[in-house]
Amino acid sequence: MGIDYTKRPSGGGGAEPPPAQAPGAPVNLGKVTLTKSAPSVSLTKSGAAGGELRVNLNWNARPAQQSGGGGGFFKRMAAAAQGGSIDLDLGCLYEFTDGSKGVVQALGQAFASRNQGPPIITLDGDDRSGTNTAGENLRIDLNRLPEIRRVLVFAFIYEGVPNWAAADGVVTLFPAVGGPIEVRLDESDPRAPLCAIALLTNSGTDLTVNREVRYIHGGQDVLDQAYGWGMKWGAGRK
Repeated sequence: MGIDYTKRPSGGGGAEPPPAQAPGAPVNLGKVTLTKSAPSVSLTKSGAAGGELRVNLNWNARPAQQSGGGGGFFKRMAAAAQGGSIDLDLGCLYEFTDGSKGVVQALGQAFASRNQGPPIITLDGDDRSGTNTAGENLRIDLNRLPEIRRVLVFAFIYEGVPNWAAADGVVTLFPAVGGPIEVRLDESDPRAPLCAIALLTNSGTDLTVNREVRYIHGGQDVLDQAYGWGMKWGAGRK
C-alpha cells in the first residue's frame, strides 16, 4: 500500500577467578531467542545500540511435490495458492523523533525511509520465492539512534494463502556487537495476511527489542491502527 508521508558467560575454572569485566564493556551473550516468557532484550545493555542493525527474514516455501512429512498438506496448500508459492515480504513502520513517520517495504517500491540525509532504514530487496538463502534484509543505522523513536518490523503474505505454519518464517536481528536475536513465527492464524514481529523502542536512555508475533486481520492500514501509528494509507502494488 502507498502512504502519505506527510502524515553466556564462560565458567571460571581452577583456583583463579575469571578477570572482571571493565565497566561499560559490551556483553556478548551469544544468540538470544525471544519467547512469550522472555519477550524483550535491551540492545543498550548489551552494548549493541550502535552501528548497523541488520534484520533478516527467512522462510521456507517448500514445493508441493516434496515427499515425506505431510506432502499431501503442501499439495492442498499449493492448490489453494494457485501455484503453491508463498510471497512473504519483510517491512517496517518507523517513527522518528522529529515526528516523521513512514513505511519501508517492497510494496509501493518504498525501499528506504524518508528523512534528512541518507536513509536511516533501507530494504535490500524482494525475495518472492523463499529460496534465496540471504532472505530479505532491513538495515537500520543505529549510529543515528537519537533520530529514531520506534520501528515495528512486520511480515506480510503478498501472494499465496496465509499459511504461516508452512512458511516457517524466522526473523533474526544481527546487531553490530554481540550475538543475533531471533524471533520465530511459531504461531499461526490462517485468517491473517500480516504479522507484527518485533518492536524496537528508543526511550532516550534504552533501546529495546520486544517480541510481538501479533497476527493482523488486514493490511498495513490495520497494523497502523493496532499500534497507533496514525498515517494515511492508499492502495499500492509491486
